[in-house]
Amino acid sequence: MSDTQVNTSKYRWIIVFAAFIIMMIISVYQYSWFLFAYAIKENFKWDLATIGLTFTIFTYTATFIQPLSGFISESKGPRKVAILASSLVGIGFILSSYASSPLILYLFYGLGGLGVGVLYGISTACAIKWFPDKRGFATGFVVFGFGAGTAVFNFIVQGLLEAKGVSTTFMYIGIFMIIILIPLSLFFKYPQESALRNIDTPMKAEEESQDYHPFEMLKSYQWFLIYFSFIATVSIVLMFGAQMKIIAKEFNVPAAYFSLTLFLFPIGNGLSRVLAGTVSDRIGREKTMVTFYTLLSIAIFCFVLFGHRPILFIVIVFIAALLGGAPFVLYPVTIGDYYGARYAATNYGITYTAKAWAGLISGWLSGYLFIKFGSYKIQLIVVAICSLLAAVLSIPVIMKSPRKKIVVDH
Repeated sequence: MSDTQVNTSKYRWIIVFAAFIIMMIISVYQYSWFLFAYAIKENFKWDLATIGLTFTIFTYTATFIQPLSGFISESKGPRKVAILASSLVGIGFILSSYASSPLILYLFYGLGGLGVGVLYGISTACAIKWFPDKRGFATGFVVFGFGAGTAVFNFIVQGLLEAKGVSTTFMYIGIFMIIILIPLSLFFKYPQESALRNIDTPMKAEEESQDYHPFEMLKSYQWFLIYFSFIATVSIVLMFGAQMKIIAKEFNVPAAYFSLTLFLFPIGNGLSRVLAGTVSDRIGREKTMVTFYTLLSIAIFCFVLFGHRPILFIVIVFIAALLGGAPFVLYPVTIGDYYGARYAATNYGITYTAKAWAGLISGWLSGYLFIKFGSYKIQLIVVAICSLLAAVLSIPVIMKSPRKKIVVDH
């Protein structure tokens, strides 16, 4: 396919759809983990802190690889990088099927996490770069795949775990990942500067087109507010993703209700990204953050108080998911808005490392505190307070674009 064919606005829809499917598949690593965690606990009898460390290691490898992979993909192009990452994703699951000790599981699940992080970063960057005119919607659509993909896969994963066991499930899904991900990776390509100029954008003429190098981004106070708020808010949805089955057991949720949660949680989590992206295109990123994070905090407090009632457990988990997925679209588009599209993959890769600290909180630390106190309520209250603090820090008078404006004579 020639550059002329690639650099058209029609091709960008093909890319973003391929990115959406890729995100659906790699989401199994994160949002199906609680099913694997429960099965591993039953099969190997490892304690929750030991199992939770697997999820924490995954979040570390999937996040800290992104600054490097973002830089390489922007320098050399995303296609070859994505093909290698797709292979790592599948191999990580296949090798995890041979894990008989925590250390081996940490190694191979973390290896797959490297691939997940690379594909996540490239997929998000494609939406930011190809859609300066619909950045919130396009990015929301792509990350919707990562949030909602397990609405389909969770039932398959649970059925395989019950019928075939942990090892065989890892093997089957790993093979499936390789077969699907590698062909889809062939579609990836970033637009040339000339292509970007040909795409209509609603940016105001008064606003200077300014691209911040990563070192310049790190000098702005806004980035530190974004980084803390990212950690504070995504800890909530990651905690449900890592621990939901065990949380449901603590709250005595019947199996039938939990099965419904398996479907509604990823659906809400996925819709959150499209909803937040679309709303932020209309009312602004900062106002959307304040609204979503305040409501998310209230939802978690309600969950602690009323989650023991099965129907409210389902409803509040869905609401929390509908709000909690928002950071995964709000921050990549905000990084694009604040710091420009040229270094978007690298800049967001650096910002996305915040998820690693959220993974530490939602994975190992939550498991450790559960062993110590026998409950997840303390952890949930803490992250609810942090979400409220993130809402305060996102108020437009505090969180605002560092990009300069130039005066245009009319």
